[in-house]
Amino acid sequence: MSVPTTIQTSHTEKNYLAQLDGLRFVAVTLVMLDHWLGERVRLPLGYFGVNLFFVLSGFLITRILLHSKTKDRKLERGHGHSLKQFYIRRSLRIFPIYYLTLFVLAAVSFPAVREYLVWFLTYTQNIWIALHQTWFGAVDHLWSLAVEEQFYIFFPFLVFYTPDRYLLRMLGLLVAIAFLLRLYLFLTGAAWMVQFVMMPTCLDAFGLGGVLAWLMVNHRDRFEKLAGNGWLLALSFGLYVADLYFLKTLEPARNLFTDVMDRFFTSLFCFFLIGGAVVGYRGLTRTFLEHPLSNYLGRISYGLYLFHNIVFNIYHTPSDYPTVRAWNRLAAFLPEGLVNPYVQVIFFYGLTVTLAALSWSIVEKPINSLKDRFAY
Repeated sequence: MSVPTTIQTSHTEKNYLAQLDGLRFVAVTLVMLDHWLGERVRLPLGYFGVNLFFVLSGFLITRILLHSKTKDRKLERGHGHSLKQFYIRRSLRIFPIYYLTLFVLAAVSFPAVREYLVWFLTYTQNIWIALHQTWFGAVDHLWSLAVEEQFYIFFPFLVFYTPDRYLLRMLGLLVAIAFLLRLYLFLTGAAWMVQFVMMPTCLDAFGLGGVLAWLMVNHRDRFEKLAGNGWLLALSFGLYVADLYFLKTLEPARNLFTDVMDRFFTSLFCFFLIGGAVVGYRGLTRTFLEHPLSNYLGRISYGLYLFHNIVFNIYHTPSDYPTVRAWNRLAAFLPEGLVNPYVQVIFFYGLTVTLAALSWSIVEKPINSLKDRFAY
């Protein structure tokens, strides 16, 4: 997998965006496979996918905020306008389909949603999980959306009101806070769920994404050398593989690597993976990430993530659930060799893509187009 040494610009800018959409597709697919195949998946695919989303969010949000900060300075205005536009645009993108989904699930008495609706409405379900040290069931995955929303609340203020000369230090401080907090929780014997789902313990993922954006905006040459360096990408991947080895082999099952090191090494690999996509991969990697299907599935990845556990979850979906019954009816007509968990995954993937595509075309895309009225 080779990486060119110059960032794509001008007429090829859309290819750069396509590669990021391709990474979104990869991230959400890994999460879906993890939740649909369960113990058959030997690697923490879902965990990697969520961290990839976190680092990508840190990169994209920081980049937007840094450009907005520069624009405010050029126009000699305060940051109130940019803050307002940021929150309006984020709300238009995130809230409509999220709240619509919650209200529909509550109306049909989907497990846990009606009972804990206030937690979901306020994006505090991750706090509930940490307090009670248990999961909600098939809506467990919404904890990561709460983490992202909590990050959005305070991070723009940090970027806008931290002097430019201290911005990189501030981002580094976020990384250090997350790492040290996980270490403290581990040493004090806190439940592993606390470090897993709480926003402050995820800040190294967002912070590393922010560092990547800071380099891109302020030091383009340094960014290209760093993000386009295939050896650094390979080294970060090697560290990630070593982390996985220790994560799987050390005893006890919850150890320093699972509770403290894993998120950092995963996020570090995602840092270089995203950097390479921004610069632009070549060869088969470029073909895959920029393929129209990868690009489209990346654009609708929010819906894919939101709906996939509702379609099916290997741990929580009952045998009489509508999608399971639909699969069983289909399986009755399939050759015996095709009736297996992997073909079942393809079936559920198709259902989820259908739901996400409808959501995108009917709800998300029309509302998202309103963002044009709230330009920075």
